[in-house]
Amino acid sequence: MITMEARHLSPKFEEAFRLAFDLHQTKGKQGRKGKDTPYVSHLMAVSSLVLEYGGSEEEAIAALLHDAVEDQGGSDTLRLIEQRFGPQVAKIVGDCSDCDGEPKPPWLERKAKYIAHIPHVAPSSRIVSLADKIHNAGTILRDVREHGVKTFERFNGKRDGTLWYYDSLARIFLAQRPDEMAKAMASGRATRPTVTPATTSASAVLRV
Repeated sequence: MITMEARHLSPKFEEAFRLAFDLHQTKGKQGRKGKDTPYVSHLMAVSSLVLEYGGSEEEAIAALLHDAVEDQGGSDTLRLIEQRFGPQVAKIVGDCSDCDGEPKPPWLERKAKYIAHIPHVAPSSRIVSLADKIHNAGTILRDVREHGVKTFERFNGKRDGTLWYYDSLARIFLAQRPDEMAKAMASGRATRPTVTPATTSASAVLRV
């Protein structure tokens, strides 16, 4: 049997987890939308996906912190991340944020801006964004299978908006590069016919 030595993770990774835990759990007491699941479960899952798909330690650190700016402190938090983990991690976190903290712009405005922005990000930001969306989409799909379409009521975009958003991103990621992560995202889209509305266009979102 061939054995391989695991890639090394430095104390910086542990430091990033501690910061993410402090921001989202200790101070923010943040949970997954409409659930009692601690939000750090999502951050750990995204970081895990980044590592499993061959991402670097910097990318895995950014994955732990990818929601810190928009949910826990805005530009002050981004500066803190840059001070502690460097400009590359801060750049990835900034690229994966759809706003700069509170108050957040309207949902459709934020998501349309993010969709337009993603095709232009560097590969390091792409892998973190993809891991984030793969985990979110998988969680939503699992909840829909268990609880039905009422799952979408807890999201700002409701059913039409949420499906439009993830479908748009899946198509963009696949068009950029049809790698395994993009295919994983697209396969999630392909399993949704039973809950997809007659139209998932931007005009439908405006009626939600």
